[in-house]
Amino acid sequence: MSENLIAIIIGIVEGVTEYLPVSSTGHMILVGSMLGFEGEKASVFEVFIQLGAILSVVFLYREKFSRMLKPQKSNIYNRGLSIQHVLAGVVPVMGIGYLLHKPIKNYLFSPYTVIIGLILGAIFMLIAEKLAKKPVTTDADRMTIPQAFFVGLFQVLALWPGFSRSGSTIAGGLLLGMSRSAAAEFSFIIAVPLMAVACIYDLLKVWDKLNIADVQMFAIGFFVAFVVAYISVVWFIKFLNKSTLASFAYYRFVLAAISYYYFFF
Repeated sequence: MSENLIAIIIGIVEGVTEYLPVSSTGHMILVGSMLGFEGEKASVFEVFIQLGAILSVVFLYREKFSRMLKPQKSNIYNRGLSIQHVLAGVVPVMGIGYLLHKPIKNYLFSPYTVIIGLILGAIFMLIAEKLAKKPVTTDADRMTIPQAFFVGLFQVLALWPGFSRSGSTIAGGLLLGMSRSAAAEFSFIIAVPLMAVACIYDLLKVWDKLNIADVQMFAIGFFVAFVVAYISVVWFIKFLNKSTLASFAYYRFVLAAISYYYFFF
């Protein structure tokens, strides 16, 4: 299979799964293994195309990001998302992720650990749906900073590949009294600085290993991930306005079963 076709396939996988509660990292590990696209180059490629998915959210929510960058009075009960909300949502997982970065990369990036993450994440999502009550926060712009902090804490679960960052934050938001769409929108927004820092950190460590011959493949993957992620986010928000996370949880169970059979039988 040509590298350009691999770039399109993995770019689509990244774009579709990055913001859905199904774990993009888990899908790329599984699909990469199935395509035989593994090793150092594959790891760099997978990190690089995440930047395309990040850019799609920046473009989609450009007005909110522009508004957040304007100076505001500091108040934990401010209405309207602010830089303070974003910092409250990302600091916990960034700190823990930094401390555990090496063991996570060394021990948790395998099909087996991803399968475990898919199952545990699905169970957590179903529990959140079961325990969720009528939401008191139906708009991300009406979140408090304490809410943002506690939603951010749930992202720590997603340090385990396969668990899903969006799945953990949206489910956490439900438990904290947020609507699905409000939790999802906040999840997308705080993903931008979090993923950008993680991607740049990983890329700087391996930048010298990139080859000029890889430019075309990386550019294709980046563009495909951008376009598909944009479409995926728009669809997902509409979906959450009338549906639950249950269908994604059941999909994760099915994917885990298929992956287990594929890799271990």
